Amino acid sequence: MSEQPPCDRTTAQVVAEAEQRGAIVHVLDGADLDSKRTTLDGIAAVLDFPEWAGRNLDALFDCLTDLSWLPEGEHVLVWSGFQNLAEHDPRAFNGINAVLRDAAERPMCGRTFQAVLTEE
Repeated sequence: MSEQPPCDRTTAQVVAEAEQRGAIVHVLDGADLDSKRTTLDGIAAVLDFPEWAGRNLDALFDCLTDLSWLPEGEHVLVWSGFQNLAEHDPRAFNGINAVLRDAAERPMCGRTFQAVLTEE
């Protein structure tokens, strides 16, 4: 499983570029996220997942390829500080990163999803 390379732009730059093209930006601050559970909870919070959403990789994929509770349009998840999870739990990082990548490649009706990893 290959890792998504981190973006060479700052979080602020990624946010500004996405907003300039009309995307809805969701920023996940990964500074304190050092486990699969806390990271899944963080993603669920910033993307306002419904209460019924599970906290596992299958549920993450299902939610990311639906997003029907969010407005139509482009949604960009900016995950800053992803290195914290990558260092503490590389397996969890690789799994979550793979789901983010796979979900971004799946077509949705009225919405698109993209994840950008930034180092700050």
